[in-house]
Amino acid sequence: MFGSAMGDGGGGGAAGVAGDGGSAGDGDGGGGPRRVPMRDLAAEHAALRAELDAALARVLDSGQFIGGPEVEAFERELAAAVGCARAVGVSSGTDALLVSLMALGVRPGDEVVTTPFSFFATAGAIARLGARPVFADIDPATLNLDAAAAARAVSPRTRAVLPVNLYGRLAELPDVGVPILEDAAQSIGAGPPRAAAAALSFFPSKNLGALGDAGAVLTSDGELADRVALLRNHGARPKYHNLLVGGNFRLDAIQAALLRVKLPRLAAWTAARRAAAARYRALFASAVDADAALSEHLVLPPPSPEHVYHHFVIRARDREGLRRHLGAAGIATEVYYPGALHLQPCFADLGHRPGDFPAAEAAAADALAIPVDAGIRPAAQEYVVAQIADFYRPR
Repeated sequence: MFGSAMGDGGGGGAAGVAGDGGSAGDGDGGGGPRRVPMRDLAAEHAALRAELDAALARVLDSGQFIGGPEVEAFERELAAAVGCARAVGVSSGTDALLVSLMALGVRPGDEVVTTPFSFFATAGAIARLGARPVFADIDPATLNLDAAAAARAVSPRTRAVLPVNLYGRLAELPDVGVPILEDAAQSIGAGPPRAAAAALSFFPSKNLGALGDAGAVLTSDGELADRVALLRNHGARPKYHNLLVGGNFRLDAIQAALLRVKLPRLAAWTAARRAAAARYRALFASAVDADAALSEHLVLPPPSPEHVYHHFVIRARDREGLRRHLGAAGIATEVYYPGALHLQPCFADLGHRPGDFPAAEAAAADALAIPVDAGIRPAAQEYVVAQIADFYRPR
């Protein structure tokens, strides 16, 4: 596996390091270790502080904290920004998945085909409805759900297929005769939804992050959007007249107002992330030119023009040793995700064993996210790549 994708040149997922402060790549002035966080939310919010304060004050003065004009305006603006007919604001990315599956009619005993390599909420939302997650392995190059494997996993009991646009890369959608719901929690800005619906997360460290939990469902199906909107408020219409059993999946007006401040910057932030990813590719290519042996230890994510680089994930030999080395050098890293979902204890009743989905298990063992952010400085990226090359240099 290693050494297959280092020299491709050029080019162009949930939690991260949220609000850890500092500037990405600031030196300490004395030639010592730098500090390169995964994400510098403090700097992002400092630049927007006056607008964020004004948005918060506007909501406080209105007295409208649940639904209302701020949520409605954000939904319109979000739909226009991503290029779909409707956006329905909800309380989190997890709830976006859950209410979308409910709106698609997933019930106890149904099956939903999905990936074993994702954040837990993807499969957890299926199980919470009493449905059965049916896993299919991932493409070892993209780490997204293998579309052919997903199609083979469809059965007469399959109600939906749930691929994940992992790390910000669009997954290939299988050609199946059931609805597809995109888990787009990490891929806002990559394009409009390509399926029945797409679920977004605005967790603070996402490319478009709230100042708390928030999410949305995107769709161009007006009937489906209306059903999601009904379900997010206990299925009530009008008030106290419950047509369906839904839930409390409402988006807070404060989060909607704060997201409205950030949304106009999304396109520029996405372009900056793509530029940072291209810079990493060039830096790694130069490092390999200097030391060809480096290509035996690392694999870069294959380039894709739609990728929005919520994470820049390499595959690294001796991942834990590399993490310790980078941590000592002041460079943050994260593992997304350290355990394949089919081997989680809560899914033991599904009967899976190690080796059932080898590509997902291999990715869980060697995938490593390195810092990438709209505000990351070229010097910080140079430092990251230099430290990675140093770790693999023969002693």
